[in-house]
Amino acid sequence: MGEPGQDLVVAPGPGLRRGLVIPAAELLERFSRSSGPGGQGVNTTDSRVELLFEPGASSALTPTQRERAVAALGGRLVAGRVSVVASEHRSQLRNREAARERLVALLREALAPPPPSRRATKPTRGSQRRRLEDKKRRGEVKSGRGRMRPD
Repeated sequence: MGEPGQDLVVAPGPGLRRGLVIPAAELLERFSRSSGPGGQGVNTTDSRVELLFEPGASSALTPTQRERAVAALGGRLVAGRVSVVASEHRSQLRNREAARERLVALLREALAPPPPSRRATKPTRGSQRRRLEDKKRRGEVKSGRGRMRPD
């Protein structure tokens, strides 16, 4: 994963055979005051972290990965950047680590290859027979619900 302020390392996985290293220069961290717990310190320390990354302009991604990332993260992109916020911890360092972990998870999910398409198959003869028998049985149940006719 790497320390905050250093390159972001994404371990190998689906869609990332060799893993990925995003240079620290491509990551932008912004700090602000957190709204969470912290007592008196919450008003004085900038512990909330916003980590910004622009996948469309990243030199760490191949052109295919870039297209896949931009397509998958399209709903989250603002001005071409994806933003990850962490403010649950009281310390800025732990929030920086949490934001980096979230960005790694997001990139891993975005860069994963699409699942193989479904191959259509015909229903088996037995399943067709069972379906028709069930339909016939259901029809008989429903026809038995009609008015009783005097004989």
